[in-house]
Amino acid sequence: MAQDRKSNSVAEDTKANIERINKRLEMLDDRLDNIDSMVTAVAERVMKQPITLNLTCSKCGKPIEIALLGLEKMRK
Repeated sequence: MAQDRKSNSVAEDTKANIERINKRLEMLDDRLDNIDSMVTAVAERVMKQPITLNLTCSKCGKPIEIALLGLEKMRK
């Protein structure tokens, strides 16, 4: 009887772990979808007009300017 209880407990723990892993994978998938949407939006904007990013270096404190330029192909 004690062994049956242990095997049931192990089975329940395994099932709970699998459910947690599935939930974490779903959360990761949602985050990756959000990142993909943001990157796509930025890429579409870059294709239409230039974007300038102004950053400050965390080590030396100097400002960094990054310009992103693109050309949108004419559609027929």
